[in-house]
Amino acid sequence: LQLVESGGGLVQSGGSLRLSCAASGFTFSSYIMSWYRQASGKERELVAARSWTGAMTHYANFVKGRFTVSRDNSKNTVYLQMNSLQAEDTAVYYCSARALTNPTVYWGQGTQVTVSS
Repeated sequence: LQLVESGGGLVQSGGSLRLSCAASGFTFSSYIMSWYRQASGKERELVAARSWTGAMTHYANFVKGRFTVSRDNSKNTVYLQMNSLQAEDTAVYYCSARALTNPTVYWGQGTQVTVSS
């Protein structure tokens, strides 16, 4: 199982970025795909999660209305559209996959997002 994130970078406050996570090596439809982030000196926290159909979509309170998680199941890819970015959104963002019937979580290598104020 492999997860490869891309799309991170440096952006000014109020700007936007779209992160991508390309998945391979597993049945994409059987996994809940999530985005987490970890700021320097802080614990990793859930940002957003989405099931295959989108029937289960969850957002952390601190990103509601600003971030959108989506999946292109034909490309085995999950996205995180981030708008109205703020300095406190600066973190390494990780893609994760968890099977519906197995609690094991798989992680990508992470992509750095830096928001300058």
